[in-house]
Amino acid sequence: QVQLVESGGGLVQAGGSLRLSCAASGSIPRINVMGWYRQAPGKQHELVASISTEGSTNYLDSVKGRFTIFRDNAKNTLYLQMSSLKPEDTAVYYCKIWVGLHNSEYWGQGTQVTVSS
Repeated sequence: QVQLVESGGGLVQAGGSLRLSCAASGSIPRINVMGWYRQAPGKQHELVASISTEGSTNYLDSVKGRFTIFRDNAKNTLYLQMSSLKPEDTAVYYCKIWVGLHNSEYWGQGTQVTVSS
């Protein structure tokens, strides 16, 4: 079973930075895509950023230039570096991986990011 453990969330002032981490463990087949979703109260679940094993990245328009997704393949860890944080970034952030032949999905437990005004 693949396990994803997230860390790095917290409370930060607007304009500040946080780095989220998502460590994968267990029996991991080929990882096709890794990404970060977020869910804010009253808003739809949205894909914030994703990265392929080859390193291709995609970002939600509202975070472009502020967030960077990257991974350390040797450590099986996914990161989201968040800078110039805004109150609108407040949400629970979830990491997700799509793996294997059938593009199976695994989710982290979520980590709360709160940005004060």
